Amino acid sequence: MSLRCLSVALALSLALAPNFVRSTEFRVCAEPDNVPFSHQNRSGFENRIASLMAQELGATLVYSWQPQRRGFVRRTLGAGMCDAWMGVPADFAPVLTTRPYYRSTYVFVYGRRPLRSFDDPALRALRVGVQLPGNDMAATPAGHALAARGAVDKVVGFPVYGEHPAAQRIVEAVAKGELDAGVLWGPAAGFFARQHALGVSKAFAPPELASLPFEFAIAIGVRRDATALRDALDAALARRMDDVGRILDEYAVPR
Repeated sequence: MSLRCLSVALALSLALAPNFVRSTEFRVCAEPDNVPFSHQNRSGFENRIASLMAQELGATLVYSWQPQRRGFVRRTLGAGMCDAWMGVPADFAPVLTTRPYYRSTYVFVYGRRPLRSFDDPALRALRVGVQLPGNDMAATPAGHALAARGAVDKVVGFPVYGEHPAAQRIVEAVAKGELDAGVLWGPAAGFFARQHALGVSKAFAPPELASLPFEFAIAIGVRRDATALRDALDAALARRMDDVGRILDEYAVPR
């Protein structure tokens, strides 16, 4: 192909490309107070990874701080408010997702009395904290596993919506001795448990609940029609996976 033809082809591809190619901004919707994932002061690990992606896209990172409540895809990506959500499950159907950039699991967090299995004979006597996305404790894998073992009388549910992240409140309660343990989503648990020098161990589902997902692959979500952006982010992740891994290690994310 001649240089002139190559230039024409490049100009045509840019003209037909999605807006993000021509834009100088990489717009991300994120929770304003959801440490260690994101915070409006950009101290979360998802903030750090989003910054890497913006660098690779040659764009300025711009945030729209939005609570991740019911209907968040429709109100944000669907409304054109942003280009991406960081940290969505890789099989989250309402969005188009990138390759996963980490995979994590539910974990036990404990103080003096180790808890490493739902088959622990003392489980029913322990005060265990769980994250509560709704009014039903069994709405989470941890809740299902505790219920399967009959360990519900002393379980304490912490609503995910509150002044501070539920994981932070649970870990602080374990550190104070108000709870014996917590069963939490790993990235949040690892971050806060390290601050209080608490024990962390992987939570395996009981055998009869082996099909219950306790591990999740995490990706970046974009609009369903934003295939070019998804592909660009996939390429960026491939180039920067070592840096992503170092950030996750810094925040004690179990993988």
